[in-house]
Amino acid sequence: MAKFASPKKQSASVIKKMQGRDNVISSVGTARNYQSALTRVAEWVQGARIPVGLRGLTPEQALHYLEQRAQQVGQSALNMERQAIQAMFQHVTGHLSEGQTLRVVKSELEEALRSRAYTRDQVDLVSQAQQERNALSTELAYAAGLRAHELLTLRRADERAPDSRPTRSEKFLGRQGELYTVHGKGGLVRHVVIPKRLADQLEALRFDVARLVIDRGIHYQQSYNLAGGQPWSSSYSAASARVLGWSTGAHGLRHSYAQERMGELQRSGLSRPEALEIVSQELGHFRPQITEVYLR
Repeated sequence: MAKFASPKKQSASVIKKMQGRDNVISSVGTARNYQSALTRVAEWVQGARIPVGLRGLTPEQALHYLEQRAQQVGQSALNMERQAIQAMFQHVTGHLSEGQTLRVVKSELEEALRSRAYTRDQVDLVSQAQQERNALSTELAYAAGLRAHELLTLRRADERAPDSRPTRSEKFLGRQGELYTVHGKGGLVRHVVIPKRLADQLEALRFDVARLVIDRGIHYQQSYNLAGGQPWSSSYSAASARVLGWSTGAHGLRHSYAQERMGELQRSGLSRPEALEIVSQELGHFRPQITEVYLR
């Protein structure tokens, strides 16, 4: 197995090349910030065992990394890491031309800090103010704690297996319905439970052949004629503002799911730390401290 320099040395080598080549980085502060950011990326690369180390990172892998980081840091830190990777791709590895950029990834942590939960009655009012197609997606997102883009990735559990991650046996305790999978942040495929009534409506919208859809520049293979992504998210926010006079965005539905599930699990006899761990797994975080944000 090939051995690579430490993450710190790998990032320093990249920065040195950018400082020496046409003076790409002229600011000492920028060089320091970029090196710190690339050191974190190199640590992830090392853990992921990507060949050739930091310089072997591809744009696809970089976006995978940024989507994982989006659950851990705010937008400012996430932007700094994206910019550092982008500069490396443009001026060192050649993965991007100078005119090309990496897609901006939104911080889920920051979004969660801004959002707040909707009650069941509020969700009903919002869905009633939407067109039927968007309303079904709202019900699905509320019932399963889905992100906007995950609605586009729904598939039956017998068609796609979830990624192998340690999970507690009490996962989905007390929830009845049909098992599906979604493709979440950072590429993670996880199980979700859809209530039978909604699953029946979903199956009625099944395509004979999956179709390619593009949302926020990302390609998805969609199995159902279902609203999702940015168009559905915008519909939800607009409907919420109309009928409630305010909107915390579609992300507020994940807060609703987290808070309702915490109550259900604790009433079943589980401790708060146990319930936190389970809800983090159901939401696709696998980090209880992230779920804490959803309980505010």
